[in-house]
Amino acid sequence: MATEEGTETDSPLDEVMADIRRELVQRVAAEDRNANRDIYDALEDE
Repeated sequence: MATEEGTETDSPLDEVMADIRRELVQRVAAEDRNANRDIYDALEDE
């Protein structure tokens, strides 16, 4: 894993882990939006 930007290239494992993290963040955000849809809708109506 790169410790300083530009000093090392990411290994294939690092790239896969970054993809997994990104996917998990997107899924959690989507689930949060779905679980709290009424709150988001109320905020849009204000």
